[in-house]
Order: sequence, then C-alpha cells, then structure tokens
Amino acid sequence: MTFINKLNAAWASNDSLLCVGLDPDMDKLPAQFRNQPNGIYEFCKEIIDATADLACSFKPQIAYFAALSAERQLEDICAYLRDNYPHIPLVLDAKRGDIGATARQYAREAYDRYGADAVTVNPYMGFDSVEPYMEWADRGVIILCRTSNAGGSDLQFLDVGGKPLYQHVAGLVANKWNANGQCALVVGATFPEELAQVRAIVGDMPLLVPGIGAQGGDIAATVNAGRTAAGTGMMINSSRAILYAAPQAGEDFAAAARRVAEETRDAINQYRK
Repeated sequence: MTFINKLNAAWASNDSLLCVGLDPDMDKLPAQFRNQPNGIYEFCKEIIDATADLACSFKPQIAYFAALSAERQLEDICAYLRDNYPHIPLVLDAKRGDIGATARQYAREAYDRYGADAVTVNPYMGFDSVEPYMEWADRGVIILCRTSNAGGSDLQFLDVGGKPLYQHVAGLVANKWNANGQCALVVGATFPEELAQVRAIVGDMPLLVPGIGAQGGDIAATVNAGRTAAGTGMMINSSRAILYAAPQAGEDFAAAARRVAEETRDAINQYRK
C-alpha cells in the first residue's frame, strides 16, 4: 500500500487528522524511564499504545534519538509501529537535504533502515536532492514549504518572480516534482493565511502541519485554512503537549497523553466536517 493510500485509510478509520509526534526529551521523561537502557523505547511504546486509535500518523523526530545514541531504540519503535499498527503511517521527521548520491543514502536510512512510510526533506538544493527519495515509488516525500518557526520568513518570503519562495516551492512540488503522486508539504499552523495560500496552490495534496499545542497554533484557524473539500488533507502534529501532558506527579503519563490526544483530535474534528 502506498503512503497516500495508507494515509487516506487512517483518516477514515480513526476519524482523525492528528499526527502524534515522538520527541523523547530525557529531561522530561517520567522518572521510571530515565535510567532504563531501553527507557526511550518503553516510553514511546506506551505513548503509541495509548494514542494509536486517535492518530492518523506517528512522527518520530530523528534528532531526539540520535542525540542520545538511541538509533537502535528508534529502529525498535519503528518496528513496533509496523508490527502492531501497520495501518497507521510512520513519518520519519529528518528534514534531510543533500546532493543526489548522499540523498540516496538518506533515503535508504529512512525507508530501508527505519521502514518509514514517509520522510521529511529540505528542497533548497533543488530537485536532484529530492529525486532519489522517489526511487521508492510507494513512499512519501514530505517537503518543507512554509515552516512554523518565526525565522522561516528570512528565506521563505523572498520574492521569486513576483511571489514568495514558499509559494514557488508549493507550485514546483504540485506541478513538476510529484511524479509518483506521493508528495506532501510541511506548512506550519502558526501561519494560517500562508496555509490557505498553499492549499489553494496544491489542491488536495496532503500537508504535514506542525505548530499546534506547545507552539501555540490555533486549531480552528488551522483546520479552516488547510482542510480539503472532503474535510481531510492534513496531518496536524502535536508532540510535547501530548507526550508530557502529565505533571511530574499525579496523573499517569500514558493516560494523560491519551486525554490530551483525544481532546486535540476532537477539537480538530469540530471544524473539519
């Protein structure tokens, strides 16, 4: 099954546009996991089990694992997702960007080593830095377009032929690069007007939308700007707000994560139908 087919099925089966981000921060993990050799794996596994029926995708951020020399635990998490929740897309958030031969190795890392259904990439070295990912014709290539951070405007708003660069990127991906039909774009929830502009350019192409929850993006504005006519079209990511929903003492972390994930999923659904 292709990435897009799997994503369409997950939107329908879980009635959800929520993407649960897996960003394990050792300083924020519950105490019982901090000194375990496989503590990151065990923490993420419990988060996955608590939220899987509420999510349309899971998105591990590779830097949080690599910084802790926990790539093996990331492999195990990806394997756990594939074995137990094969119907839910696995998006590896890597934001890779390099020339062709090196890009092919990054693609092997994402698709072969981790078994990801899709990976995030940076387009600013041009098409030959993105093309190697498309050799895996059934996998998703999620391309940075209008990012949620304030500094994104430093480059993404540069004028390119009378329009900002992020709109030029959206048009390139939609009209020239999407030969396999498996491309998506990253567009931040913190800029709903730009999100609406991208949606108008790319039609029903899926959008990975970070920026709600801890980053403060407004759910109503995000959904109204980015949904398709069918009320889908987005993977709206929340990471820290779900992972670390429980206080240091009190509510169980997995139950708290589920509570916040369900509240977020339901809040999104208020505006998408």
